[in-house]
Amino acid sequence: MAQVTQAPSTPGRLMVGTREIALRQRPGRTPGLFWLGGFKSDMEGSKALALDALAGEEGLAMTRFDYSGHGVSGGDFAEGTISRWLEEALAVFGETEGEQVVIGSSMGGWLALLLNKALRARGEGRVKALVLIAPATDMTEDLMRARFSAEEAASLVERGFVAQPSDYSDAPYVLTRGLIADGERHLLFGAPLRTHCPVAILQGGRDTDVPPDHALKLVSHIVSDPLTFTLVPEGDHRLSRPEDLALLRETVMRMVRD
Repeated sequence: MAQVTQAPSTPGRLMVGTREIALRQRPGRTPGLFWLGGFKSDMEGSKALALDALAGEEGLAMTRFDYSGHGVSGGDFAEGTISRWLEEALAVFGETEGEQVVIGSSMGGWLALLLNKALRARGEGRVKALVLIAPATDMTEDLMRARFSAEEAASLVERGFVAQPSDYSDAPYVLTRGLIADGERHLLFGAPLRTHCPVAILQGGRDTDVPPDHALKLVSHIVSDPLTFTLVPEGDHRLSRPEDLALLRETVMRMVRD
């Protein structure tokens, strides 16, 4: 079958509260692809661009955006919280039509689960499937607070933030007291999770940011919905090598067609 190339994605702006959110939408058929990036990532990353290219080849709609304080969106990163970024994800999702395959990477995996939960709570079942890449579910608790040294825990209390070196940037990660405290409102572990749709998890075996056992913890909580778990033994947290992107494309298209 000949590949179909749609018109390129077009930039847009959406106000969410006082924050101006940058987004790009590609026209096409449904189910569309809806991208949720990770902590301090933006919509021009390799996985987001690979999916946008896939959407163009397959004639699918595609939506991606930058959270406030990320990329080219407005807002202050230091004021970011899970509640704020979830509000923005819901607002951008409202700009889509028809069923969507929601793809979330790292923090975006947690937000994908929260987005789906919030939509279904209000009777909106447009999430056809979830594709989660190294999902950082409950990251503010399990992957941040629980890993803090005594000095970092004291800094959070006394200074209101923790600064940690980043493997992906010269600038440190700044984790605020507001981010950590707000995360408690959205914790999912501790009770069975119902997604009411198929879930596919892709996980790097050499991921030190979101270790495989953390992804398996999520698997153990999803007990009533179809789920596939794919471990990439040599993969790191990014899962952005050519073979990783090929696996992502294949997984997304399987969810689109099922």
